[in-house]
Amino acid sequence: MPGMALGTTELGETGLAITRLGFGAWAIGGGEWEFGWGPQADEQSLAAIERALELGVNWIDTAAAYGFGHSEEIVGRALRGLAEPPYVFTKCSLLEGPGRKVKHNLERDSIMREAHASLERLGVQALDLYQIHWPIPPEDIEQGWTALAELRQEGLVRHIGVSNFSVGKLQRIQQIAPVETIQPEYSLIERAAEPKLLPFAEDEGIGVIVYSPMGSGMLTGAMTRERVQRLPPEDWRKSDPRFNEPALSANLALVERLERVAGRHDVTPGAVAVAWTLANPAVDGAIVGFRSPEQVDPVMAAAALQLSPEDIREIEGGEG
Repeated sequence: MPGMALGTTELGETGLAITRLGFGAWAIGGGEWEFGWGPQADEQSLAAIERALELGVNWIDTAAAYGFGHSEEIVGRALRGLAEPPYVFTKCSLLEGPGRKVKHNLERDSIMREAHASLERLGVQALDLYQIHWPIPPEDIEQGWTALAELRQEGLVRHIGVSNFSVGKLQRIQQIAPVETIQPEYSLIERAAEPKLLPFAEDEGIGVIVYSPMGSGMLTGAMTRERVQRLPPEDWRKSDPRFNEPALSANLALVERLERVAGRHDVTPGAVAVAWTLANPAVDGAIVGFRSPEQVDPVMAAAALQLSPEDIREIEGGEG
């Protein structure tokens, strides 16, 4: 059965048994939009999805915004003809604006249009999980969440969740319908979810899938100063503070600590970084982005990697 090799866990109280790692389809949206990752070959994207599914990954997380439909189209192509398709999670609320920049819209009619367009691109009858991408504009989050609840009632989506929401905003929308899942950014570089959001989700029985567990590529072990300098101009990371000084030096020092721990376990630094996120008891799964099939295998070890307290102390900068 798919997913058995990676082990599965229940996503909150949804009843979905997901593998600890999911395929993240942000980068395969291509480079031609505000948050693109530079040029991307579709055949490489398809091969990466195929390899992840071969190894047992049983869910794909995408969004209408990724390449403004392109990522969903590629995922749809990958799903065609599969006897046992993976769960498909996608997101709404980011539309294409002038100059291929994103604009935010949480109005009901806009979300309804988005949902139908996503279903068509993905070629599925219903979305396993539909998520609000960002809580913007904040005054419209109740309207947006009501639309998702309506879609679930219609059977067009099976489960509903949100991404990038604070505890306060979750409490606001919970009055309308229970939040089944959240998707925060979480990594050794970005730990804002740790003090309040993750404990809240755990207390409330909300499923958690985290994105960018390898810090958008910074923690893979393949990122160097030279590689950062060579990032194509259309790669959003080129201007991100984490890939520039003064943060760059601190992040590369973190990678050195990951490399030491990875050496002890005979895995890659990226696998250690992902395993660190999975060690948090609130986290059900981590979304890992792959742009080519070669990138898939080295990270899969994260699903079963048990880090010792000493490993974690060393990674976080304490004594090993």
